[in-house]
Amino acid sequence: MRLARAVLTALVPLALAAPAGGHPLPDAPACPVFPDTNVWNKRVDNLPLRKDSRTIVNAIGADLNLHADFGSGLWDGGPIGIPVTVVDSTTPLSTVDFDYADESDPGPYPIPGDVAIEGGSSADGDRHALLVDSDSCTLYELYHLYPSWSAGSGAIWDLTSNALRPRGWTSADAAGLPILPGLARYDDVAAGSIDHALRFTVNRSRRAYVYPARHFASSRTSKSLPPMGLRLRLRRDYFIGSFPPQAQIVLRALKRYGMIVADNGSSWYVSGGPDPGWDNDDLHTLGKVKGSNFRVVDTASLRP
Repeated sequence: MRLARAVLTALVPLALAAPAGGHPLPDAPACPVFPDTNVWNKRVDNLPLRKDSRTIVNAIGADLNLHADFGSGLWDGGPIGIPVTVVDSTTPLSTVDFDYADESDPGPYPIPGDVAIEGGSSADGDRHALLVDSDSCTLYELYHLYPSWSAGSGAIWDLTSNALRPRGWTSADAAGLPILPGLARYDDVAAGSIDHALRFTVNRSRRAYVYPARHFASSRTSKSLPPMGLRLRLRRDYFIGSFPPQAQIVLRALKRYGMIVADNGSSWYVSGGPDPGWDNDDLHTLGKVKGSNFRVVDTASLRP
């Protein structure tokens, strides 16, 4: 088993141009994190805004702060963020007993005994486990994974395809989306840029979903609330030059690629992977950014 992480290298200059699409995982260099044409890898900085942008931002929390829900070290005994485990064709396959079997891919799943679980092996919470098979370029994601193996739900993704879940199906995420392409990863930062949208949570969502989401997780019907799959970006004129290097890279991604409503939770919490290379002091400065600095993007042009 190999826990995906970057070699701790110096940050390259921010001015360097980055290729389109997310960078491959260091331990799975032959596998894209979905094609360059995937919606996660599309820039939104020049797209129009939705007319209800201000209303929705206010509903999420205009006065609340952005928060990096990832970092280095441990919190409550577990890593800070959603870890990724890279496996290969030699990893034994296991059957998983799902709570939501009717909306889960049956598998089997390549789960090593020391699989990395969100929050640690003894944690409560979402207990996500993300597995990438570096030989087949297949992504396996599990929600609420427990030993022997049982889980709330699971989804299998071809990393070379833009295929979505069936309509109405969940995944390992409430929105029916993959989690991996929306993580802030330190290996991206070490390469100098995050070239994809990020995943974030809201305290209250609507009983609705928009492309590319496939599932909702709320009984609320107010149109002021965000549906799953909604995309927001940091306003283009927000000055980021005073932020430290790692925070600047995250904020630049939020300007260019934005972030997608993927689950219910604390508002403006951005997801990422744990890594010792993260500077937690850098990441804490993201809290200076208010919800009011975000805009809701009209992504109609991104739909196939």
